[in-house]
Amino acid sequence: MTSERALLERARAFEEEALGELYDQYAPLVYSYLYRRVNDAALAEDMTSEVFLRMVTALRSETEWHTSFRAWIYRVAHNLVVDHYRRRPPAPELALEEDLMADDVDLESALAEQLSLQRLQGAIRLLTPDQQQVLALRLGEELQAREVAEVMGKSIGAVEQLQHRALAALRRLLGKEQA
Repeated sequence: MTSERALLERARAFEEEALGELYDQYAPLVYSYLYRRVNDAALAEDMTSEVFLRMVTALRSETEWHTSFRAWIYRVAHNLVVDHYRRRPPAPELALEEDLMADDVDLESALAEQLSLQRLQGAIRLLTPDQQQVLALRLGEELQAREVAEVMGKSIGAVEQLQHRALAALRRLLGKEQA
């Protein structure tokens, strides 16, 4: 039995230490994924808490994951993101980062970097929701195609195709802006 499987068995028995270990292991990953998707630290923290509340609820009702816990937990996080955007459409953000205000920062290159990041984020927002999710999970969270397929309920081939199309679309979008 793998160490994660043993940890999950202990968590199913509501062993406090095992639940804490799962949280310590997965909370930073879930938070990182959620933050990339909602771009709001407080909201990402709240959503991370909700993911783990749902995990405990699933344990209590014995309706938890069937194969991969990691894929299941990302799926729960993804569903929270979808629910969030269904309730409230995203508003454009134009705020400058706080580090741009520091005196010792090369303002010109920091501003160029910030604008480049905003340009990339804008291009990503033009992708389909599935393409955005594939990029977030494959590149942001560094999940394997198999894990992403499980999270999204798609075949591995479909995930690889989505990733290829998303990257091609980004190249086209970013290339158009430079022309």
